[in-house]
Amino acid sequence: MVFGQRAIGISAVGLAFLLVIQAGFGSRAFAQVPPSKTEIAAYAGLHSAAYRGDMAALERTLAQKPELDARDGHGRSALHVAAHAGNREIMRALVRAGADPRALDGQLYDAITIAAVNDDVETMRVALAIGGDARAVTSPYAGTALIAAAHLGHDDVVKALIAAGAPLDHVNNLGWTALIEAVILGDGGPRHVETARALVTAGARRDLADRGGATPLDHARRRGYAAMIAVLEVP
Repeated sequence: MVFGQRAIGISAVGLAFLLVIQAGFGSRAFAQVPPSKTEIAAYAGLHSAAYRGDMAALERTLAQKPELDARDGHGRSALHVAAHAGNREIMRALVRAGADPRALDGQLYDAITIAAVNDDVETMRVALAIGGDARAVTSPYAGTALIAAAHLGHDDVVKALIAAGAPLDHVNNLGWTALIEAVILGDGGPRHVETARALVTAGARRDLADRGGATPLDHARRRGYAAMIAVLEVP
C-alpha cells in the first residue's frame, strides 16, 4: 500500500524513501554496502586478513607497517571489513596497531553502525569497547547507529546502544528520530514494538513530530499497529 504525503505526514524526501522501499528494494538498500564477492576475491593485505579473520596474516601484514586506514573501492578500511565479517579479534588488533576506531566508510558508516545494521550485538560491543562513539552522526541521512537499529527493529542492539549513551532524540535529515523510524519504517511486529518500548522506557520523547507534524503515536494509529499504540500511549 502506498501512503500519500498528507496521509502520513512526512517530508517529500521521506516519501521518496518509503516509495523505494515499497518498490521492493528493502531496508538494507539504505544501509551500508557489505563487500561483494568480487571485492572479497580482490582483497589483499589488511583487507584480506580482516575479512577472513586470519590473525597470522594480519600480524605479518602489520609488521610491514601498512597504511592502517587504507580504503577499498567503497571507502571501507580494514576495520570496516572486519566489522562486516564479525571478526572481533581482528578489530581489536587493528585498533591496537593504530587504526581509527571511529573511521567512516564511503557512505559515512562507522563500525558501530555496520554491526547495528547487521543485528550483531557482540561485534557492536567490541566496536564500542575499542573506541567507537555511540553518539556519532553516521550515514548519508545524518543519523545514528540507534536510528539505524530502530528502523530495522534490532531491539537487542537498541538496548545496548541506549546503555552506551546513544542520543535518544537525534533527528536525522529526513526529520525522523529513532522512535519515529521504529514506527514509520517498522512492521508493527514484536521486535519493532520492543524497540519502541526500550526507547520509551529510556526516556525518548514521544511528542517529537516529523516535518509533517505527525508524532510516533499518530503514525502507529494510522497504520493500525495496536501493540505499538499501547506502548506509545503509556502515561
